[in-house]
Amino acid sequence: MNYFDLPKIDLHCHLDGSVRPQTIIDLARQQDITLPSEDINEINNLMIAPETCLNLDEYLLRFELPLSVMQTAAAIERISFELFEDAAKENVKYLEVRFGPLLHTQQGLSLDIIIGSAIEGMQRAEKLYDIKGNYILSLLRHMPKESIKGVIDAGAKYLNDGVVAFDLAGGEAAGFCQEFSPYAQYALEKGYRITIHAGEQGSGQNVYDAISLLGAERIGHGIYIKGHALAYDLVKSQTVALETCPSSNIQTKAVTSLSAHPIKEFYQDGVQVTINTDNRTVSNTTMSDEVRKVMEQFNLSRADYFNIYKTSVKHSFANAAIKRHLLKYSE
Repeated sequence: MNYFDLPKIDLHCHLDGSVRPQTIIDLARQQDITLPSEDINEINNLMIAPETCLNLDEYLLRFELPLSVMQTAAAIERISFELFEDAAKENVKYLEVRFGPLLHTQQGLSLDIIIGSAIEGMQRAEKLYDIKGNYILSLLRHMPKESIKGVIDAGAKYLNDGVVAFDLAGGEAAGFCQEFSPYAQYALEKGYRITIHAGEQGSGQNVYDAISLLGAERIGHGIYIKGHALAYDLVKSQTVALETCPSSNIQTKAVTSLSAHPIKEFYQDGVQVTINTDNRTVSNTTMSDEVRKVMEQFNLSRADYFNIYKTSVKHSFANAAIKRHLLKYSE
């Protein structure tokens, strides 16, 4: 099977984890930022997480370098454009990108300019390539809560015009959902869809809470519903989709190996699973790679692939017209 030529959908991809290494060098020169090295191989090594990460926190250290150059409107627009361009060139037909606007305020950019610049880059790519997209606004769990409503308010201007959803991301502590319930409710009232990183680091209860307390329609990762009957049953009964990211899940030790990943087990039991990249650069992957790894490891058929593709369409936050467009590729 030619995995490159398959139409693909990526519902879980982080902007700052998917920056071209050469772009880091270019932007650093433009912005007079001193890098540890201007050798492309060294920059690669600094940006790509090893498969032997101790945990999620070590994996997250790889975001510091790209964020250092993502503090201007032009840089954000360029990186957004290039991510959509890279995805389009491997036949990704729809891409939902998440990013944390608060991470880009170090030089005084307003939230409106930050969000608008990301959308402009996406829209520039949409005009040139056969790809559609949307942005998901991520709030980092460790950042000050008093800033959350400001992000939600700033993004509301772009709802259904480039922005579609609210997300919580970052290091995952057990029981985090309770304290974020008012903010998720505020986002829902504004018209945001909800997807939450949960069940990536050992707690199936976090998945249960993300759905029951925060209104999550999708779960980022969700690996640890395995072994947590209440969470597993809730995911199934509510038809909540899991945004699995196989390579990333191995790197962060959510699973010990690809063969230990529960995606096939979930799929065969009727859990709504999708395949995604998480971070194209940090995980040194593409959608073609992720699809190939899953298909070959678990001996899935072409029909199985298109079942998963259709699940991705169904659970995307795209509008009805785009969903109809995407379904044409599976006919």
